[in-house]
Amino acid sequence: MAKKLSDILDLAKIDIVNKPITESHGLPNECYMSDEYINIERKKLFEEKWSVIGAASSTPNIGDVRPFDLLDIPLIVLRDKNNKIRVFHNVCSHRGFKLVQNSEKMQKFIRCPYHSWSYDLDGELISTPHIGGVGRHETEDFDKSCNGLKEVRSHIWMDLIFVNISRKAEPFEEFIKPLDSRWSEFLSKEDRELIRHPADHGYFQFKVKSNWKFAIENYCESYHLPWIHPDLNSYSKLDDHYTILSDDNSFAGQGSLTYNPSFLSKEKFNCFPNWPKSKLNHAEYIALFPNVMLGIHRDHFFAFWLEPLNNLLSIEHMEIYYVGDESAFSNKYKEIREENSNLWFKVLSEDINAIEGMQAGRNSPSYDGGKFSPIMDTATHHFHKWVATNII
Repeated sequence: MAKKLSDILDLAKIDIVNKPITESHGLPNECYMSDEYINIERKKLFEEKWSVIGAASSTPNIGDVRPFDLLDIPLIVLRDKNNKIRVFHNVCSHRGFKLVQNSEKMQKFIRCPYHSWSYDLDGELISTPHIGGVGRHETEDFDKSCNGLKEVRSHIWMDLIFVNISRKAEPFEEFIKPLDSRWSEFLSKEDRELIRHPADHGYFQFKVKSNWKFAIENYCESYHLPWIHPDLNSYSKLDDHYTILSDDNSFAGQGSLTYNPSFLSKEKFNCFPNWPKSKLNHAEYIALFPNVMLGIHRDHFFAFWLEPLNNLLSIEHMEIYYVGDESAFSNKYKEIREENSNLWFKVLSEDINAIEGMQAGRNSPSYDGGKFSPIMDTATHHFHKWVATNII
């Protein structure tokens, strides 16, 4: 029998999280350590909300099929015959066998290895060998049209694949509207259609020994910048940053007024055509809850999304995008693409010790969730309140 939140932790600890920042504590240790608690998060934060499970450009061709497990929920991402990304539950309707074990390219159908039931790229059940006995592949007692793959509600935004497993979340357009409205100052609709994912130096990942939430908490704030990122702090200093809090509590983060790294390459990336000329060195870094961290600059965009494996282990996926085909694909920009990827690899790898250190600290029974700086930690507190509000 599934346990309720009150069976796992003292709900008074959650109530304190929602208090004003000067009176609150952070989330209690159980939210980072308990195997029973993460089952509640899976349902409340990942099944019932819009969460990211990958990039559409990672499944580029019709017939490409890729498995993904969202906290042990088996899913299939595929590109159908109409060139549309779709997501299905990765389970055969016959005996519940997990259909796809590894990524496959240019498939015409999906075949179950167990009894060879097969599905087309629309999820329709098209073949049921010997269902009516040897040599009888049809039976009037079974309607194939009612037994296809179960589709997952999904939406593509800025190349990211968002899913809502439970189908209970608000329409995606409502969910993304606050962030869309904020970033309309930087990116027009036409600008967004220019983002391209390069074939080289556009992706890397980290396997981190920590709970997924620590990555979000760390990304939201710039407080740690002088000590964890001294090189970044040399041109984008702590006092050049500002805090970002959404009115609807769906995202939080930070912005920089002075983002202007230097590269050895003489080339410069193409910029978004409608980026405001008065804000060429502005950049914003926003965590869209629950599991994606976004960075927007005049000449590139990135999405740093989280794949939680369990309480103590997460995979961080970094997807980098450029403006137009030339910056993303031409040899002319290959050197600077590599330099930019290396820059972000270095910055984000510097965070790993901090994230893993917080995880190790949660083994202490004396820790009560911690206090917040009322000025520097408002974005992290914003995220804690989002979790506390939505797990009840």
